[in-house]
Amino acid sequence: QLQLVESGGGLVQPGGSLRLSCAASGFTLSNYAIGWFRQAPGKEREGVSCINTRGTNTNYVDSVKGRFTISRDDAKNTVYLQMNSLKPEDTGIYYCAARTPTRFGYCVYYGMDYWGLGTLVTVSS
Repeated sequence: QLQLVESGGGLVQPGGSLRLSCAASGFTLSNYAIGWFRQAPGKEREGVSCINTRGTNTNYVDSVKGRFTISRDDAKNTVYLQMNSLKPEDTGIYYCAARTPTRFGYCVYYGMDYWGLGTLVTVSS
């Protein structure tokens, strides 16, 4: 069974940090580009960060640049999202998703093949 499982969410105070993990089972994550998405209450889901198969291309939405870092450990079949200096507006359900590589090798936020069920991140004092 092909699965993506997110973990690492929780309640954190503003300014705190969390590291989210996206673990794959049933397929080799190194063959896929990965995206992290989030959905805040009452808002549409948005792409937060993505990484290509080789880890040579990453992208971040403007609101998280300089605070979030995406990385991958193919030996562990896992992709991470390190989130620092968290703000209340970072609150939401975070999902990871995988897709086959794009033609030019850049990571994108569309055409995802597999999705996880999400992990909740709450930033509040």
